[in-house]
Amino acid sequence: MDTASGSEGGGRGEERGEPEPPSPLPVAAAPTITTTTATPAETSSPPAPPSRYESQKRRDWNTFLQYLRNHKPPLTLARCSGAHVIEFLKYLDQFGKTKVHVPGCPYFGHPNPPAPCACPLKQAWGSLDALIGRLRAAYEENGGRPESNPFGAKAVRIYLREVREGQAKARGIPYEKKKRKRSTVTVSAVSSSSGSGAISIASGSGGGGDGNNGGGETPACGGGAGGSSSSASTLTSTANVSTTSTTV
Repeated sequence: MDTASGSEGGGRGEERGEPEPPSPLPVAAAPTITTTTATPAETSSPPAPPSRYESQKRRDWNTFLQYLRNHKPPLTLARCSGAHVIEFLKYLDQFGKTKVHVPGCPYFGHPNPPAPCACPLKQAWGSLDALIGRLRAAYEENGGRPESNPFGAKAVRIYLREVREGQAKARGIPYEKKKRKRSTVTVSAVSSSSGSGAISIASGSGGGGDGNNGGGETPACGGGAGGSSSSASTLTSTANVSTTSTTV
């Protein structure tokens, strides 16, 4: 009996054995964070397109280099002189669109001819002058030295001046540079009693006339007695100055 009960107790003991530990919960994998570093090429904005001046300068430079290659005998840029530049300008006359009357033409010196004539078409002086300016800059940008720049040669300047004078006579259109008027500023300070002052600023052109022919100009305001008028437009401001004494 004891043995049976013991075996039964042992069996129940095995049945009531220690509970198994709970299985561990699955651990979620840490999220993967990918960082991307942008390169300067990606962050920087695309380069701005060249300006109209830069594009025209590049085309003019390529045209001149092509002219040197087609020259007989071919010329290199290092051997190019002012005489070759003048030849290039004369070569461009065949593509001109400006009518230049010859001395025997009945419309010589006529700015607006009433009828067509057989006078040749040439490059206008203004176009040639601007072209030389662009080529002069392009020469130095492409490694040329300023002292050996053929586009700045004295012979080229003389040729352009002759073209300007000849076309002015032939077309009856004078080429005169507009003179800029230099403005003068006059500042006068007039003191008056009771600590107040008036400051008048008169501005006018260097070639201004007198008060009689000013034409819409306002006289300057002066402070105190004996204030004089000015022929230029005036901006007047009055400042009242007050003093306060502090007792320590």
